[in-house]
Amino acid sequence: MNQDKWWKKSVVYQIYPKSFQDSNGDGIGDLNGIISRLDYLQNLGIEAIWLSPVYRSPQDDNGYDISDYQDIDPMFGSLADMERLIVEAKKRKIRIMMDLVLNHSSDEHFWFQEARKSRENPYHDYYVWRDGEEGILPNDMRACFGGSAWEWVPEVGQYYFHQFSIKQPDLNWENPKVRQEIYRMINWWMEKGVGGFRLDVIDVIAKEPDKKVTGNGSRLHEFIRELSRETFQKGDLITVGEAWGATPELARLYSNPDGSEFSMVFQFEHMVLDQQPGKDKWDLAPLPFLKLKEVLGRWQTELHGCGWNSLFWNNHDLPRIVSRFGNDKEYREISAKMFAILLHGMQGTPYVYQGEELGMTNAPYEIEDYRDIELLNCYHERLEQGYSKEEIMKSIHTKGRDNARTPMQWDASANAGFSTGTPWIRVNPNYAEINAASQVNDPDSIFSCYRRLIGLRKEYDVFAEGSFRMLMPEDESVFAYVREDESHELAVICNFFGDEAACPVLKDYASWELLAANYAKNGASEVLRPFEARMYIRRK
Repeated sequence: MNQDKWWKKSVVYQIYPKSFQDSNGDGIGDLNGIISRLDYLQNLGIEAIWLSPVYRSPQDDNGYDISDYQDIDPMFGSLADMERLIVEAKKRKIRIMMDLVLNHSSDEHFWFQEARKSRENPYHDYYVWRDGEEGILPNDMRACFGGSAWEWVPEVGQYYFHQFSIKQPDLNWENPKVRQEIYRMINWWMEKGVGGFRLDVIDVIAKEPDKKVTGNGSRLHEFIRELSRETFQKGDLITVGEAWGATPELARLYSNPDGSEFSMVFQFEHMVLDQQPGKDKWDLAPLPFLKLKEVLGRWQTELHGCGWNSLFWNNHDLPRIVSRFGNDKEYREISAKMFAILLHGMQGTPYVYQGEELGMTNAPYEIEDYRDIELLNCYHERLEQGYSKEEIMKSIHTKGRDNARTPMQWDASANAGFSTGTPWIRVNPNYAEINAASQVNDPDSIFSCYRRLIGLRKEYDVFAEGSFRMLMPEDESVFAYVREDESHELAVICNFFGDEAACPVLKDYASWELLAANYAKNGASEVLRPFEARMYIRRK
């Protein structure tokens, strides 16, 4: 049962290893670099690190194309380094969550190298194949990174299916041998002391390409329950499934308190609101604020007592929240703290993405500075479709994944203290102003705000178990809610925008204890200053 699980009061910190800390001067972050920064993370108060993939990989999609699930890519270090990271983190009461990519492997994985040799090869059915003729595709399904989802292999006279890059052939979950190989591998990592897993695009493993079904296939939950039973349930793990197509109804299956599937799920309904309906993320639209409140409120109420939320604004696939919904100039610190207070008062497990706790921003790069395959494909495809360069770059500056992948800003020294070599991707030029060294000992910094919120979650049960009630649901500027359990009431009141906002409910909480705020001095009793956030509590 998930009732008193440790992860209900914990905060997870996501590390994108390539960009976190380089220990050997090659310009690429590595495992020894992470080990050298564990004291920083212990100081922040987090209890788990979600590590983006560090397995052996050709790096066609930044490590989400795995060629060996049981080895570490040399650019990050060795298996011995990984084992040492697990041990050193454990000493600081921090668990390591591995990023599992189970929908597909790299085309350089031994299984696929064998699979493409002949139809009789024992590994052939580890992947999804369809008969056909060269040039006549099985159907018109498209890959997420552009182009057809089918690729011809002349040696076998068949097409293989790939939902992502051509170099990421989909694994065939219908084959029980594939599933057993996966379970054996996961149990091997668990024996090494891994404390949890994040499951990449897990909602597309049960694809049915003949029906053009990718997400939420008919056998999806059957597969996940078997996976959980054969692996995760053998340990006290934190598991989170990435499910872009999740609804609250599906999330109640994924995060059932009986522990039959995962601890929780990543859903993205709140993260796709600022794009044109029916279009993709590059087609920008203003954020519909009332819809944002409705979505986040619905996930809070509909999973209460029967499921569990993941709480996040940022990850390696998303732009920086302070640049996206906030103000990354004159109100950067204030708006960054507002997003923290707003999110960390909710029910669920919060995820902090590296640099979020410093208020790191999007990067104002030229196209030649970017490295992300999705972003570069978008640039070339949209040029061909007749979009202007200015229009495309505006979309990229707003939504590109490389905004989150610039090197971690540790201090004001060369390359932000990330590397003594040339970083694999440019450091954001604002590192002299925005860095960890300037914040860790400053009680008013964004870092200290996050540290405070992480501590409060451990201190008060109402954060983990309290009910949720939205205040002022129709207000166009204020995001406010109340959490409540048997012993406490918690109120979070935030001005989401850069103008003052009338907030008559403020006076109702004036006598409560102020737990967290993003302005040093109290403001007016019925007006919120730009991006102002307050968190109050009272004992019942």
